Amino acid sequence: MQDNITYNRFNFHNHTFCVFQEVDPSSLKGISKGYTSKSGSTYYFTAEGVYRVSNHWGRAANCRWRLQTTNEQVNQVERIGYAKWTDFYPNNENQNLFYIEVDWKTNDVTFQHKNNPSYDSIAVLRTASATAKVIQQIKEVLLEDNWAKYLKFEDLNELRKIIVDKLITTNNSLVVIKREFI
Repeated sequence: MQDNITYNRFNFHNHTFCVFQEVDPSSLKGISKGYTSKSGSTYYFTAEGVYRVSNHWGRAANCRWRLQTTNEQVNQVERIGYAKWTDFYPNNENQNLFYIEVDWKTNDVTFQHKNNPSYDSIAVLRTASATAKVIQQIKEVLLEDNWAKYLKFEDLNELRKIIVDKLITTNNSLVVIKREFI
């Protein structure tokens, strides 16, 4: 798989990962609709990028497209996202392309592509399915308490940070990491 692909209106929809930024409907003023997909999403193309109007985000055919928004309900409600052509990265289900990020203020767990300029090379790269499994473990650590039963610690929130950091930066499972605290 090539990492140096230049994306445009003709190839952005072929095996790509992208995080669209939600924009106001007024952003589309003066831009003609370029394409409507079979699933009903509409696309508006510019020289710099693409607007997508859709009520479904996440998996889109062979792509992984996420909408960055402040709204909790992303699917079933039509939203408008914008992405620059440089925001698209190659997607492949069999390669280690993704890393995990945690926003400690909101406990929001997301994944990003290794070609993202903010990738620090510390987080472990995983396949999409392996990333999803680790995200599930991280959410358990962040949102529940029963995983900490029988562990020795003084501050549960500090333990959460230590364990989540290890889940992000190693290939160790939650079970293996927990053994350090028995």
